[in-house]
Amino acid sequence: MTGIQKYIKRPGYIPIGYKLMLSYMIFIVILVSVNGYVSNSMYNTSIRKQTKQNIQGTMLQIRDNVSYKTNDITRISSLLYDDYSLVQSLRVQMKGMDNFNRMTQVIVPKLEGASRSIGFSQHLTVYLHNESVNEIYQSGDELSNSGTDVLPYDIYYLSRIKDRAWYNQIPKEEYGETMQWKQVEQDAETRSISLIRRIVDTNNPFKLKELGVMRFSVRFTELFESVDYTKLGDGTRLMVKDKAGEIIYTSGKLFNDVSDKSHSEDNYITISETMDKQEWTIVAQVPMTIMEHEAKKVRTFIVIMCVLCFVLFTFAGIFISRYFAIRIMKFVSVLNAFREGDLHKRIAYRGKDEFSQIATALNGMGEDVEALINKVYLTQLQKKEAELEMLQLQINPHFLYNTLSSINRLAKFGENEKLQKMVVQLAKFYRLTLNSGRTLIPISSEIDQSNAYLGIQKVKYGHRLEVTFDIDVNIWPYETIKLILQPFIENVLKHAWSGDRIHIRIVARKVGEDILYRIIDDGMGMKQTRVQEILKPTSDSETGYGIRNIDQRIKLQYGTQYGVEIFSRFGVGTVVQLRIPARKRKVFLQR
Repeated sequence: MTGIQKYIKRPGYIPIGYKLMLSYMIFIVILVSVNGYVSNSMYNTSIRKQTKQNIQGTMLQIRDNVSYKTNDITRISSLLYDDYSLVQSLRVQMKGMDNFNRMTQVIVPKLEGASRSIGFSQHLTVYLHNESVNEIYQSGDELSNSGTDVLPYDIYYLSRIKDRAWYNQIPKEEYGETMQWKQVEQDAETRSISLIRRIVDTNNPFKLKELGVMRFSVRFTELFESVDYTKLGDGTRLMVKDKAGEIIYTSGKLFNDVSDKSHSEDNYITISETMDKQEWTIVAQVPMTIMEHEAKKVRTFIVIMCVLCFVLFTFAGIFISRYFAIRIMKFVSVLNAFREGDLHKRIAYRGKDEFSQIATALNGMGEDVEALINKVYLTQLQKKEAELEMLQLQINPHFLYNTLSSINRLAKFGENEKLQKMVVQLAKFYRLTLNSGRTLIPISSEIDQSNAYLGIQKVKYGHRLEVTFDIDVNIWPYETIKLILQPFIENVLKHAWSGDRIHIRIVARKVGEDILYRIIDDGMGMKQTRVQEILKPTSDSETGYGIRNIDQRIKLQYGTQYGVEIFSRFGVGTVVQLRIPARKRKVFLQR
């Protein structure tokens, strides 16, 4: 019997799986109870808010539809108000043929055109001071506006209405901004409303002389066609009120006894939208009963969700209990592996609880013991592995395939000169890359290898790629690790393009006792967070693997004070700096 089995059989011991299941059951009961209580107490508020938002959208559409019609009449009235030829015709006194021409060629066409250009049924009536203009009206009563006239306009002398109260109450003219919507003459009988506006002589801007009054009459059923209670639901009441709070138009049944409890504020949602230009307010009263259907749906949904939560959380509790029980068995498995000498086994566990601490302690113990055993061999092993990775990266099949594809394309189109150049550069590139398997090579060979690679790329990119070499001739006697420049140049061509062209500058200098390489481009650059991600990646990051490989090779060969640095500014460009010690090269075989 194992130690764990003995511990489990101790009196009073409760397995951790049962403890977890008990805690989850308590959590489930509390969660379902609170969820049901809160949902039941808040659903009325939620439904009111949602319904109010929906009604508010409909009210905005209704307001916009009414505004469209009123603005259309206002626009046509402004055309008449600003019509210079019409104003001049109404200002002067004419008789005989001149008056006939004025009526048939100016006044009648403009009034008729203005009235008919409005996109809905209405009637234009004009009252003029100038009695040399002929009156035109259809009915026997000159002020009748039944809306059934053949002509869409009437012309009367203003003397007919000069004693009317509504005329004397028209605001003082201020360049057409003072206009009124009100019921005048027979509007109340015909359930109509009129836009009233003066016609003035604007020749003298300091003293606007009244030439007459224009009145556009429109029936409520036409103007407020969109004010329909059925759009909001049965039992809804829609009203249009003026600035004094008087009801102009209603849709739906209004209650008479406001003291009736069924008509109290709590039983209705009241929403209003204001039309600023007309100073009207569209008011909607929506009964709470219209939301009872939605409330029933919500209650049903709450019950279903509570049941589902209970079932799902119960299964979740069972699953999580088994999950942690399995983790404990993993700890036992790792301990057994350590006892048997397998120090490579680890526990991958994230978190900040007791299990994480145990996992961290076990992993640390395994690493410490393994470090003591492998201390002598670790550095050499890492160096050999890095060299192996470098050799695997030396011949890039993707680069070879692309180059051969370019060669095939050049041969197909008969560009023999470019074809020859690319083949020569490709052969030179791989000859310098392989270099008889040596790791340390002359700096001149590394520069030649990069130049051969760029030669191939210049054939591919043409004038879009510009390259400048700035090499100090004093560095030729020194050696370098091979294949540390070309990967950075390849990165520029893959990732740094920000336009149709790119310029790469390769610099090599001896600074003090070090050799500094710099690969500078004017590409798109990187943000500082991206640079940090490349040089100091997280445990699961795969970004910048090739760059870190080169940095590791340099550090393993020369020490941790050497390696790769990246300086970049987004939208400006990037500078990659490689630092190695200045060491004289040994005698190399002639290439």
